[in-house]
Amino acid sequence: MALAIFDLDNTLIGGDSDFLWGEFLVQNGYVNAEHFSEQNAQFYEDYKRGNLDIMAYQRFALKPLSKQSMQTLAVWHNQFMQTFIEPIVLPKALALVEEHKAKGDRVMIITATNTFVTRPIGMRYGITELLGTEGEIKNNRYTGEVAGIPTFQSGKVTRLNEWLQQEHETLEGSYFYSDSFNDLPLLEIVDNPVVVDGDDKLLAIAKEKNWPSISLR
Repeated sequence: MALAIFDLDNTLIGGDSDFLWGEFLVQNGYVNAEHFSEQNAQFYEDYKRGNLDIMAYQRFALKPLSKQSMQTLAVWHNQFMQTFIEPIVLPKALALVEEHKAKGDRVMIITATNTFVTRPIGMRYGITELLGTEGEIKNNRYTGEVAGIPTFQSGKVTRLNEWLQQEHETLEGSYFYSDSFNDLPLLEIVDNPVVVDGDDKLLAIAKEKNWPSISLR
């Protein structure tokens, strides 16, 4: 039995849930379309280049949540799952998750995207353990601020180490599947790093390090 860790965006799903949530808000008129869409696209480009200001981005992403009740957000997310996420669920990714479960591995997701967006997607894959960026909640509403350390780049390692200690788990025999060079800090500490539909930078590094590279598309 080992720990099998999955990145979410562009790994388990065929797109970026954070970016797509922004597109969902724009398409439904829940945010100022021109201003929000432009900022959303710029943050996504920053992420792909590796120079994302994670706190600035998370505050941007969490702000719309702070303007709605939890009940409204739940309705919105259900619509988002059906219209944006279901079409990019990957059968090969579902099969890989089930393969690890069948071996008795403990399966989890670690994603930089906030847990409001990602936890239901994890559940769609049958994964209940998820570490993501947490939005601060007070009086049953999001405040628009970040709670704790965002699960981005080295923050994924920090949060995972806290989880390992809490759960009395180790990384012996562990796997981590990811598409992004932003995940190098975590890829480098597991026993079995696996590149999934990797970006150009990560594919080059994987070739140097002889890491396996697969496609779930």
